[in-house]
Amino acid sequence: MTPPSRHVPVMLQRCLDMLAPALGRPGAVVVDCTLGLGGHSEALLTRFPEARLVALDRDTEALRLAGERLAPFGERATLVHAVYDELPEVLDRLGLPRVQGVLFDLGVSSMQLDEADRGFAYAQDAPLDMRMDQTTGVSAAEVLNTYPPGDLVRILRAYGEEKQAKRIVSAIVRAREKEPFSRSARLVELIREALPQAAKRTGGNPAKRTFQALRIEVNGELSVLESAIPAAVAALAVGGRIAVLSYHSLEDRLVKQVLSAGAATTAPPGLPVVPERYQPRLKLLTRGAELPTEEEIAENRRAAPARLRGAERIREDDR
Repeated sequence: MTPPSRHVPVMLQRCLDMLAPALGRPGAVVVDCTLGLGGHSEALLTRFPEARLVALDRDTEALRLAGERLAPFGERATLVHAVYDELPEVLDRLGLPRVQGVLFDLGVSSMQLDEADRGFAYAQDAPLDMRMDQTTGVSAAEVLNTYPPGDLVRILRAYGEEKQAKRIVSAIVRAREKEPFSRSARLVELIREALPQAAKRTGGNPAKRTFQALRIEVNGELSVLESAIPAAVAALAVGGRIAVLSYHSLEDRLVKQVLSAGAATTAPPGLPVVPERYQPRLKLLTRGAELPTEEEIAENRRAAPARLRGAERIREDDR
């Protein structure tokens, strides 16, 4: 596993700069909704010495390791075992009706990728688990072994954008009848054998899309994100800012939809003057999605697919 000291947070400086205008004042609260190994959180606490951090993660091992890393900050850091769509309940328990900053670094953490026995990485043989919280839920092996073929095809197409979904699922169903799936290497080999030669020549490892689809299904990532981003926007005080790092088009599209909707007027067409209640609640901080620099990708290959979007809360909702 990558030690926390070697963990390189993605687009760190840009995230800090984006959140900075909201976090410089005393008593500011920033929420790291995806704590991981704590790289972003440590940088937030260091750069904004008067800010308080609330950090969420569903992975108990991540909380333990990040807790050690953030221990020098004492009571300024509050770590919570929770999925990020539980943000409203977490803030309510802590008596924090509004916060000044929210950061999401979506996808799989470096720790989960680097720990072989978690089953996230298709490059090494491991048990097919893929649960971010290993204390609950079904594993990737259970999905492969028990889901009806139609559901597996839907998952691979929707979450992996896999054009060869039917061909791969047919091979999975035949193979699981002989022996249930338990390890990743067998699945990778099956996918290689199932795909036509042309499909193997493009897009990197041919198992990449299937593994992404299984991970999203196992952890309910998109359904969680669908409620988490609006909840995070709702928690922002006026002047507060949100920054979201996505790693595939499905995440980025969902984030774009929520932030763009908040930055648009809701007035009926044709009004000569737009009343306050129809004015945008958000101001977008990025033109499209910002990408990592070539230098950052060279330093940290996991930054390559990152897409950063941000917004500032500019008015309250109408009551």
